Amino acid sequence: MRHLSGPSIAGFLFMRTGSLRSQASWTMAAATLLVALGNLGCGKSSAPDTGQVARSSLARVTTPVVSTDDASTLASDNLGFAVDLYQALRSKDGNLVFSPSSISIALAMTYAGAATTTASEIASTLHFTLPPERLHLAFDALDLALTTPPAGSAPNAFALKIANATWGQRGFPFLSSYLDLLAQDYGAGLRTVDFEAASEPSRLAINAWVSEQTEQRIPQILPPGSIDPATRLVLTDAVYFHGDWLNPFDPMSPMDTFHASSGDVSVPMMSNDATVPVWSGTGWTAASVPYVGGTTSMVLLVPDSGTFAQFESTLSADTLASIMAAETGAGTVVMPRFKFSTTTPLSGTLATMGMPDAFNGTADFSGIDGAHDLSIAAVFHQADIEVDEKGTTAAAATAVVIHDLSATPIGLFVNRPFLFFIRHNPTGAILFAGRVVDPTQ
Repeated sequence: MRHLSGPSIAGFLFMRTGSLRSQASWTMAAATLLVALGNLGCGKSSAPDTGQVARSSLARVTTPVVSTDDASTLASDNLGFAVDLYQALRSKDGNLVFSPSSISIALAMTYAGAATTTASEIASTLHFTLPPERLHLAFDALDLALTTPPAGSAPNAFALKIANATWGQRGFPFLSSYLDLLAQDYGAGLRTVDFEAASEPSRLAINAWVSEQTEQRIPQILPPGSIDPATRLVLTDAVYFHGDWLNPFDPMSPMDTFHASSGDVSVPMMSNDATVPVWSGTGWTAASVPYVGGTTSMVLLVPDSGTFAQFESTLSADTLASIMAAETGAGTVVMPRFKFSTTTPLSGTLATMGMPDAFNGTADFSGIDGAHDLSIAAVFHQADIEVDEKGTTAAAATAVVIHDLSATPIGLFVNRPFLFFIRHNPTGAILFAGRVVDPTQ
């Protein structure tokens, strides 16, 4: 039986709130992939290299003891980052779904190998205030608590799966202290692959693993060309959520009007007679719609008509925490059926938010290999959500790409159509000229 000192932190995945149901509304989007990679590219073979597992000799801590104060601090810190990230991403047009807490877990694994200015910038951006040894233990407890199934849930009615794995270049001198931390606090064994000679098979293997862990909802977190011979480490954490509503909405939802920002649209609007928590404050109304098992719910936060842009622009962590803590009252809910996914590059966003050092030549990830030869090349994020009359299914993946600064730089990665010229250098005469638009033809 997994246990913590103090109350359970199963609802910490996204934010600290006044009730478990409020917290868990964000668990639906929880799926993480952290990838610490290299300057990305293609290898020679097309067959996935699944790697040999070289696990640390230390086992995962499956009964971590985390104080109530540390649990509360982690929840508050994660909430702070979640709202900061929302504010950074909200300028995107259209719908948006992402998993800020999943990104927090991913970057926590990266942070474990950072030092000096790089570490302090990551901690500041992610709002990490616990000392590292307590931070990683708290994330371990969070991860384990989230995967504890609710009592009495019917088969196939509820699932929350979290899986971690790391992928490292064969022969690279990873520090045993770093691998031990990943094994103890994140349950991640090291799968040795050959990024240098088989970049593409390694990429395919990582994508296949993520796809399997997310029930095929995130089939390709790493796009073609996203791994090259400078890749040294890939840390993966994938989470999948499915929950049936405690009170399913009526089938065959009728079409009705939804007042979108760009104009009215007609969509299926779900309804039932179930009473759920519904409460309101100045400028907003909220509801908490529970899933089976009672440990999770979707919280809906609806600004007053015509005020959405103003409301979201002024939303703060304190405001959101206060709204969640104010849950009271009761009523019924009518809401649209929806399904969409969002792909979000995060490199520029995170650098702007306060951690530029991690992305340049002064980065210090000496906690990974004892040297100063690694930096983050790119951060990818993708999330998927589907909400219908029966329930919710969601997944997400985050990829933090770290490359080897000491590797021979790639001046030109030719992965698209190109021209060619054969020149006689002493005279400058062009002997042959042409183009390649498909090298397989």
